[in-house]
Amino acid sequence: MEGWGEAGMETGQLLAAAERHVLFTTKRPEVVMERGEGLYLQDTEGKSYLDFVGGWAVVCLGHSPDVIKRALEEQAGTLVNASPAFYNKPMIAFAKLLTDISTFDKVFFASSGAEANEGAIKLARKHGSRNLGGAYEIITTRNGFHGRTLATMSATGKEQWEHLYEPKVPGFIQVPYNDIEAAKQAVHANTCAIMLELIQGEGGVHLAEMDYVTELRKLCDEKGILLIIDEIQTGLGRTGKMFAYEHYGIEADIMTLGKGIGGGFPLSAVLTKAKYDLFEAGDQGGTYSGQPLAMAVGQAVVSEIIRKNLAANAAEQGNYILARLREIREKYGIQRIAGKGLLLAFDLAQPIGRELVNACMEEGLLINSPNPYTIRLIPPLIVTREQIDTMFRILCKVMDQHIHID
Repeated sequence: MEGWGEAGMETGQLLAAAERHVLFTTKRPEVVMERGEGLYLQDTEGKSYLDFVGGWAVVCLGHSPDVIKRALEEQAGTLVNASPAFYNKPMIAFAKLLTDISTFDKVFFASSGAEANEGAIKLARKHGSRNLGGAYEIITTRNGFHGRTLATMSATGKEQWEHLYEPKVPGFIQVPYNDIEAAKQAVHANTCAIMLELIQGEGGVHLAEMDYVTELRKLCDEKGILLIIDEIQTGLGRTGKMFAYEHYGIEADIMTLGKGIGGGFPLSAVLTKAKYDLFEAGDQGGTYSGQPLAMAVGQAVVSEIIRKNLAANAAEQGNYILARLREIREKYGIQRIAGKGLLLAFDLAQPIGRELVNACMEEGLLINSPNPYTIRLIPPLIVTREQIDTMFRILCKVMDQHIHID
């Protein structure tokens, strides 16, 4: 197409083309991102942004890391896709790596977090069909988030979605988070699983309580139902440990991974115990499941997280961010500080989250506001103390302009 070359269309023309050709799903800023390196993004005007969103916890190794570039180049020259009807070497190697570092035995690969959660839902219902007399209902939690397909939206406890895309997929019962009695009362003969995030990321960074998780595990054992842990956002070092379930001393029956597993490449996974290897031929699949190119990237990303001990860096830098937030808490009227590792949030006294996000972006800092009162910080796992100090310098400058405490 004429005008789309390296020195082609200007930003205004690109934005006009986007308006004409890209289906609207969200209101985006009037910028076009062009490059990324480490913790920085750069737009077509040459402006740089310190990225404390990280693609919603996706770019765990930062932008354009060498390990992904090398993996793509090497695997693309060997085998891109052989179809999921065959094993391939990167698939086998990556599955072994994930089971070696976790408490699980088997892996199914997919391309998105929602697809992985759909796989977990199917596997739980297969368990219900085979072992629980046809039970198919799954208990989920309010304020949770499991994806944007019809089934995962039905599982999600997002109030804004309650009447969206009706009729919803049946078979999901939502109960309050951290309420073990509500969970117990919701379990009945038709229940096959309980599904939750140990940290509700999209919901504003709310942590599951230790006793709650311990009791959920006991409840599932007593009733013979599955415990599904959605670690799409928390997995692979994000919370200061390789997996969030390690903070709780429990083992799940099914775990889902996404976001950081590919470092920006579309990839996700469902992990389970050998005794829940229940699918029969044709029950589950996907055109890109176990695709060699994705497998090579995933193995490279996870191996780098392990090699650089980035879970420990997440814990260290996350604690530093928490300490800095506590220092400014009184000055800016911060109501709540929460999170683990590099999945953190704080609540404002006024509903000006979007206003702060926009003002920070003007100053070259990217942060996230999952609701009007909450600011979420989810930088790449490679973040340094110096970059955190830069983030706070910009954030405090903006809050000085927008927050006034009597």
